[in-house]
Amino acid sequence: MGKHWYHCFLRENTREAPPRCPASLLNALLVGGVLLTLFAFAFSRLEYDFHWHGVWAYRSKFLQGLGMTLVISFFSLFVSFILGLLFALGQKSRILPLYFLSRYYVEIIRGTPLLVQILVFFYVIANAFHVHNRYVTGVMILSLFAGAYISEIIRAGIDSIGQTQWETGRSLGLTRFQLYRFIIFPQVFKRILPPLAGQLVSLIKDSSLLSIISVSEFTLNAQEVNAYTYSTLESYIPLALGYLVITYPISHWSKKLEKTFAYET
Repeated sequence: MGKHWYHCFLRENTREAPPRCPASLLNALLVGGVLLTLFAFAFSRLEYDFHWHGVWAYRSKFLQGLGMTLVISFFSLFVSFILGLLFALGQKSRILPLYFLSRYYVEIIRGTPLLVQILVFFYVIANAFHVHNRYVTGVMILSLFAGAYISEIIRAGIDSIGQTQWETGRSLGLTRFQLYRFIIFPQVFKRILPPLAGQLVSLIKDSSLLSIISVSEFTLNAQEVNAYTYSTLESYIPLALGYLVITYPISHWSKKLEKTFAYET
């Protein structure tokens, strides 16, 4: 019995999840209680009177903004992953124009602020090509931005595969496509899951910057409610909780996938 409780308080293997036992639950509740107490103390020092009734009247606006953020994030996640995969393969290509195009894309996007990219793409590039739908433009901007980071994540995952595995695949007569399909990508996928999940979470939060081009997403709607009610904290606390509700399932799902695809190499 004593050994059982000892294992509940201390993790022998830090790569595994904490054991499910009463002591583990108690530790989680204890840490949660400390954090809640800290926040409660900080807010109590403000001497601020919360007026939730004014914000509650605009609850539909919060829900509409949350729904739009989900839609924008979904399409951006899908497109950015495709772009990241293509440009990661482009960086491994023997075709020099494709290689340099991929490198320029990654370096320019990663080396400039997203805020500047939004302004340039929306007011300059999109206007030059007569794309006036700010929602379509917002999805493309976020996709291009996240695609550069995802490209580097995938490229690093490919480079982490030992040279002997490439040579083994070639010695078996595998084509380049078969080599990637059956040997490289199964291992790469497992290795890039944690940074990839982190990048997808960042993309969802970065979508808040689309408010500067008047995309009616979660952040812009919260700012409008604040302007209507003059209730700053009452508007932004639901905003923070809403983003947490969206991003936590991605982190949790990625950990599940890590366990599913875990194997010894």
